[in-house]
Amino acid sequence: MKPISLLWGLRSFCASHGCLYCYFGTVEEHREQAPTQLGVLSHLSPNDLTAAQVLEFAATLGDSPVGRVFLAGGEPLLWKPITKLIEVLKAGGLEVVVCTSGVALNRPEIREPLIDLGVDAVSVSLDSADAVHNDRWRPPRRDGDGWQAVVSGISALLDARAAAPRPKVGIYSVITRRNLSDIVAVPTLAASLGCDYAVPQPIALDPGHRLSGQLSLTAEQVPELAARFKELYAAGLPLVLPERAYAGQIASAVTRPTDLVPGCFGGDTLYFVQPDGTVWDCPSGLKIAATPPGRHRSIKGARARDLFPAPSGCGADCALFSVDCVNMWPLTSFPVLAPEHKEARRA
Repeated sequence: MKPISLLWGLRSFCASHGCLYCYFGTVEEHREQAPTQLGVLSHLSPNDLTAAQVLEFAATLGDSPVGRVFLAGGEPLLWKPITKLIEVLKAGGLEVVVCTSGVALNRPEIREPLIDLGVDAVSVSLDSADAVHNDRWRPPRRDGDGWQAVVSGISALLDARAAAPRPKVGIYSVITRRNLSDIVAVPTLAASLGCDYAVPQPIALDPGHRLSGQLSLTAEQVPELAARFKELYAAGLPLVLPERAYAGQIASAVTRPTDLVPGCFGGDTLYFVQPDGTVWDCPSGLKIAATPPGRHRSIKGARARDLFPAPSGCGADCALFSVDCVNMWPLTSFPVLAPEHKEARRA
């Protein structure tokens, strides 16, 4: 596969959930005060690219070093041109991973094209095996679109896929100091549903975020983090997990967030595109803030091969290590799609 992965936030507004710790912020906060800083996301952004602009750029990705695209959002499956976009990407020979809240998977007209078009994986956000906890922090915008609807959507996609090899289906969960038990409980739930992978992700909040004091992980949680991950890897669940080094990366990010990352993959084998088309070397808020004006780029009217040069494989040293970085590591290898992924089971 070609070496570059692209995380693409397609749309700003999320019609399904109002997650209290969303990296876009909340609609309520931004109605009161819209962010103006370059790179800061908002669900109320008026500058999202048109479908024509998105599809025009997508058609150039096949002639570039990009080999895998993660389609994220706001909720991408509720964007009407999503099927056409997937069709264009697959025609260009790219691997496509859809990142979704999961509720839309209950609709046959949405989930069946994912199978028919050969989507490679579907990553569903579910933060807890406990419905009350999940819906407290990831509240649905409509009654009936909470935890049970997400689990139902996962099951519906797995049932529709049946014995087909694609898409792989997995669960991503946000881990805070309030749900450390879900490091084990969510992958256990994922295995019981028949999922192919699970990724517990540490919450990434700016120190000034109103919820940081309640939810952000600190050195105090490191012993329990280590114990929970040890329990997870010892459980022998029949699904793919991040490599074992991932637990140590989380501990490092929590206790030493200013470490140097030698040969970082950001801007080498991983890039991030915002809904307005802005291109960044990676999704890290620290990295975005430190990007000089001369490095500000956009996909509008551009060709992918001009924006994403062939990677060196070495990257560049970066002193802006954070929890954001840790959350990107599973994207760079994404072992569930590797030919040897069966051997990665029970890692």
